[in-house]
Amino acid sequence: MIKRIWHGWTTPENADAYFQVLTGEVIPGIEAKNLKGFLGIEVLRKDNENEVEFITIMSFASLDNIIAFQGTDYERCYVPDVARRVLKRWDQIAQHYANVEVRSYA
Repeated sequence: MIKRIWHGWTTPENADAYFQVLTGEVIPGIEAKNLKGFLGIEVLRKDNENEVEFITIMSFASLDNIIAFQGTDYERCYVPDVARRVLKRWDQIAQHYANVEVRSYA
């Protein structure tokens, strides 16, 4: 499994609006594509003093599935115009990590 991790920041005033855009339009739009190997998406939020950080973690079965989603320049960000209107700044590239199993020693 590959995790695609991306960060975006917005003002405190736009944070709830961005969350609504993300969960009401962007994520449903991705899910509607019925992407092969797309396993889901997580959203993390951190309220800082002057801005609010959002992290999305998309899970794919393989890197080939991400390339099918984004093309050969698969690291580039996916930020639709509706999201750009309420974001302050965002990562231009996404990070990709292999999900490795950790053996429990408990």
